[in-house]
Amino acid sequence: MNDTREHILRVSYKLFLKKSYKEVTMKELVENSGLSKGAFYHYFEGKEQLFGEVIDKSFSDFSVDYSKFSHDSLYEFFHDYIKFINERMELFKKNNDCDSVFDLNYFSLIFDACKLIPSFYEKLNANLQDELNAWTAIIKLAREKGEIKSPMSDEQIARIFIYTNDASSLQNILKGQEPVLSSSLLQLWKDFYEEIKE
Repeated sequence: MNDTREHILRVSYKLFLKKSYKEVTMKELVENSGLSKGAFYHYFEGKEQLFGEVIDKSFSDFSVDYSKFSHDSLYEFFHDYIKFINERMELFKKNNDCDSVFDLNYFSLIFDACKLIPSFYEKLNANLQDELNAWTAIIKLAREKGEIKSPMSDEQIARIFIYTNDASSLQNILKGQEPVLSSSLLQLWKDFYEEIKE
């Protein structure tokens, strides 16, 4: 991607995180980019187009390719997941020169995107379904291999892994902490795993 375009996206992401979509003005976006108005408009026609690309980039930066995780065991799968999240968050912080990846404003940004970009809402729901499918598949495989045993269905177990991640992330954000405290989430998942392990 073009360095100038990338710079504009990074600066705009930070502004959209600080304020809502409606509160950020084109004037602020141009000023914070450090570019002339003409140079800025060479890359983006307006705020709506820019916001859409900021959302797409942010979404793709945090999209998970579950096929890259170990499928040898559920245990290795969730360890790979934690490792991926840690690496992605560190890379994001480095590339965006910030201390934290998410805060409450991140959720506002997501809700703005759902309201303003219909295709994003569909993409988000597809992503959530992919997440459920990936977890359900590895749990099914773990059950078939005799790694785990539980009266709960594969999907119920998958939802516990997913929802504990979501809930702990939200709770940490509300406390002003990093959303995924990998050590505490990993310990929670390990403890749950011990309960369902064969």
